[in-house]
Amino acid sequence: MQKNNISYEYLLEEYKRNLSRWNEVSTTFAPPNLVLNANELCPERLPSMTGEIEVNMTEVNLTTVMKEILQEGPIKPGGHWTPTDCKAKYKVAILVPYRNREEHIPILYRHLIPMLRRQKLEFGFYFIEQAGTNPFNRAMLFNVGFKEAMKRYPWDCFVFQDVDHIPENNRNYYGCGQMPRHFAVKLDKYMYRLPYDEFFGGVSGLTTEQFKKINGFPNAFWGWGGEDDDLWARVANAGYEVSRPPGDVGKYKSIPHHHRGEAQFLGRWGLLKQSKTRNFLDGLNNIVYDPLITVHPLYVNITVDLQTLDVDYPEES
Repeated sequence: MQKNNISYEYLLEEYKRNLSRWNEVSTTFAPPNLVLNANELCPERLPSMTGEIEVNMTEVNLTTVMKEILQEGPIKPGGHWTPTDCKAKYKVAILVPYRNREEHIPILYRHLIPMLRRQKLEFGFYFIEQAGTNPFNRAMLFNVGFKEAMKRYPWDCFVFQDVDHIPENNRNYYGCGQMPRHFAVKLDKYMYRLPYDEFFGGVSGLTTEQFKKINGFPNAFWGWGGEDDDLWARVANAGYEVSRPPGDVGKYKSIPHHHRGEAQFLGRWGLLKQSKTRNFLDGLNNIVYDPLITVHPLYVNITVDLQTLDVDYPEES
């Protein structure tokens, strides 16, 4: 009897050591015969994370995709899912800003939800839709999404996901441990090359505390361009270093757009020069909005008509 007890304890310790090893070594994934424990944290590198995803850009309606997803198991209203065969290590909110891109949502879901399930993360989806006629403000929509998501659940971290960016590898782990994180390192429309070293666009992630510390995204960037560069500056000014997935793990495909693109923001260079002095004048701490919230089976939709904010930006010293 004593021998059997010692053997069990030894195996349990080996299991715990292996969990730690699989979480620490980026090139090592758990073996296919790994048996998960509902009372233990889920490993970060699971055998279910097989690598390359077969991407299908064909337009499909959301009802069809919802049926496909629910066949793999139930999801709570708002797209909230938790693994049952182990304890999720992280609670991750996925924020997706959009306007006139409804046809992209089911394509994103068809790829992203299976990936997150394979990663055994607890996750929820928040789609932030801009109404009205003002130019698109991606950054302010992310700030709105962050505030509303935190009212509903104590998320550990946030992934800021463009609706038209489809991951190509399910080993691109959306967990919180290596944030600040730039996930979309290699995008097909950029010939799978990083446009420049400080590029922070497409898909990025920060922990809840990090995002609060940097005062979120800037609200002053209307139209296309500049808000991600400003976010990079805020992250750097706070003393954080951005991590990226290795090799081809950070590959994404971009869904072709059927709608006219948003106008380029011509004032971005002036704002970027003032990034450091604007950091704590413009962001989470000054945003004003009136949301319309609807809970769908697969996501929470937050509709807002954004307005410009009156902020005095001092000259950079």
